[in-house]
Amino acid sequence: MKASLVRCLGLTLLLPLAVHAQTVPKPKEFYFDEDTATTRPIVAIEGSDEPTLARLMQLMERDRRDADRAAAQLAHIAMSTDRVDTGHALYRRAFDGASRGMMRHALHWNYGWDLSRSGDAEGALQQWLAAASDRLINPEWLPPTLALALWRLERRDEALAWYAAAVRTYPGRWRSPGDFSALLPDWRDDERKTLGEVHAAWLENPPAWP
Repeated sequence: MKASLVRCLGLTLLLPLAVHAQTVPKPKEFYFDEDTATTRPIVAIEGSDEPTLARLMQLMERDRRDADRAAAQLAHIAMSTDRVDTGHALYRRAFDGASRGMMRHALHWNYGWDLSRSGDAEGALQQWLAAASDRLINPEWLPPTLALALWRLERRDEALAWYAAAVRTYPGRWRSPGDFSALLPDWRDDERKTLGEVHAAWLENPPAWP
């Protein structure tokens, strides 16, 4: 990201609040609900070149309707280009402006992935739990995603329990890592590899239900 983005933002770079080990609820039996309103990139303007960044900053500062979306898009760009502190500050700004329920769920989901890909599995877990909390649905993205975070945090038994929930819900989908590329097209190779490790451990000793 160009240095001008940092200069123009004029933000105090806030580090995220201290993250402690998260208490993760036990999985439910099934997770059938699609949740496409949550599991989508937040995009105010397509692109990431210098003119687009300038337009996004204008939206963030001047357009109350789209300011939170512009801040979230800038946050993702910042974190994907190793401006992690800037990304944290921009996500804070996006959350401050987002009062709509589904927008906040999407913010938590996207922030979780940016944290995970910056090496913060604990922070990612916190955000993904927030994206799924206090809702009347059981989103299908939750079991494999929590299994990924928990495995990387060495919380192996919990990861296996969540992976087992994915298998219970869709037995035909999650019994072979060869299907992961089709099932998880937006995941990176290393993320699918980690889930493959969870699968191998599940195959060796599938947890009982309940």
